Amino acid sequence: MAKTATVFKATINIADMDRGYYADHSLTLAQHPSETDERMMVRLLAFALNAGEHLTFSRGLSAEGEPELFEQALTGEIELWVAFGQPDEKWLRKASGRAKKVRVYAYGGRSVPVWWQQNQNTFQRYGNMQIWEVPEPQVKAMGALVDRSMQLQFNISEGQVWLSKASDSVLIEPVLLKDWQ
Repeated sequence: MAKTATVFKATINIADMDRGYYADHSLTLAQHPSETDERMMVRLLAFALNAGEHLTFSRGLSAEGEPELFEQALTGEIELWVAFGQPDEKWLRKASGRAKKVRVYAYGGRSVPVWWQQNQNTFQRYGNMQIWEVPEPQVKAMGALVDRSMQLQFNISEGQVWLSKASDSVLIEPVLLKDWQ
């Protein structure tokens, strides 16, 4: 019998001083059986860092060829395509061609520098792509905050993110590997 997705509820408050964005969001996240708590929290972090009126999660890992997190214009054009982990270059080329902007949140510890070194020259061709690394200790600390029902606060200032819940907080400092051109 196939495992089904686990549903998580997250109420998040975002105070993004860098962008001047302040809002509350109630999210329902489906965690695929193969997805770790850490990956799900990286998705939530990416949502907070890019939050806006039209930012949406897709149907998830099973939605082949779709971004997991994206912002779509009213015309149907994809304004922002967000990817996670260490995506394949061919997949990112497709995303770069379909969206105005692509943002990658790479994580995975010691394998990220290897992935980056192997793909860095190729990624420089994509002027609409920005790549961030979320350091592994911070990813693990975010994973420790997971509950089936979460109330989280994201305070973003000068590139730093304080992620807090009632009993704990984590400082997250994503590292910019590649900026838009």
